[in-house]
Amino acid sequence: MTRLVKRVNRRRLSLGPALVIVVSGLACRGGGTRPADKAPAPAPVTVDVVRVIEQPLNVQLSLPGELTPYQSVAIYPRVTGFVKTVRVDRGSRVRAGDIISVLEAPELVAQRSEAQSKLEAAEAQLDVVRSKADADRSTYEKLEAASATPGVVAGNDVLIAEKAVEASQGHVAAAQQTVEAARQALNAIREIEGYLQVSAPFDGVVTERNIHPGALMGPASGPGAAVPMMRLVELNRLRLVVPVPEAYTAEVKTGVEIPFTVAAYPSQTWSGTVARIARAVDVNTRTMAVELDVVNSDGRLAPGTFCQVRWPIRRSAPSLFVPSGSVVATTDRIFVVRIVDSKAEWVDVKTGLTSGPLIEVFGDLRVGDEIAGRGTDEMRPGTEVRARATKSAAS
Repeated sequence: MTRLVKRVNRRRLSLGPALVIVVSGLACRGGGTRPADKAPAPAPVTVDVVRVIEQPLNVQLSLPGELTPYQSVAIYPRVTGFVKTVRVDRGSRVRAGDIISVLEAPELVAQRSEAQSKLEAAEAQLDVVRSKADADRSTYEKLEAASATPGVVAGNDVLIAEKAVEASQGHVAAAQQTVEAARQALNAIREIEGYLQVSAPFDGVVTERNIHPGALMGPASGPGAAVPMMRLVELNRLRLVVPVPEAYTAEVKTGVEIPFTVAAYPSQTWSGTVARIARAVDVNTRTMAVELDVVNSDGRLAPGTFCQVRWPIRRSAPSLFVPSGSVVATTDRIFVVRIVDSKAEWVDVKTGLTSGPLIEVFGDLRVGDEIAGRGTDEMRPGTEVRARATKSAAS
């Protein structure tokens, strides 16, 4: 028993110094901590910068257009009749006043004969009343001369003769009006007969023919008017209709010459002069119709042709331009990165037209402002930057 107690005491004495060393080591680790080192400041970002420039906008857009006839008319006869002859066909060139078709209406012949008879009857009646008026005047003159001798003619007879002359003159005037009315009726029928000859209203080309001899044709609102007889268009001059987008209508002016091309002649360029401006925007397409007058004396251009128009875009005042790569577009904003006092800041802009490597911008910018040549949303506002080179936007 005594030996066992001594052996335990010896083990306690041998573990004591080891425990002291471990405890002291832990004490040194917990209580003797050093202050943490500060992170080094990030180096400034090196960027190429350009300057905002100001210059006039002078670019051309390719807009679609359509050639239409300067004049186009669907020809209907003025009276109802049967087609007797057709003197032209599709593609025929006519001059103003040329007879292009002749109709026949037998009932007009009967009406003209009746009107002629009425005129002759009215003229005969006029001759009768004139004769009576001449006789009454002669009687009155003789009685008036005889009344100069007292007691030869009664005064009442002279008065009756005078009234008879006045009545005869009234009958003559009425007969003259009847003759004139009959003559006008006859002339009206003759004019209607003249309508049986259908003539061209202006110089042009027949582009559509819908009649043949024997067909019943009439005015647009009458029988036989399902389709027009023909369609005539003027080709010496054409209208080029260009729907100009609303954003580009501010500086449209008449008298400006505009070039255009057509698919049928890809290597040739034509031109037209701005002649008419609608002055109103179509609410469905948000465009304004502008018409150009095009000379087509050789007839090579055809109505209905689509064209590519080189539409010039100009502004009344110079615009600000920056390189296209300087503009950053995200889902919620469009901006450029301006460098002010070696710090980056975002400036919201609206973009306009592109002129070569430059793009038109509108926003809180000034001429000469320095912006990042290559914009990116990774360059956050407030980032320290160092300009590597300064260039103009045009370069």
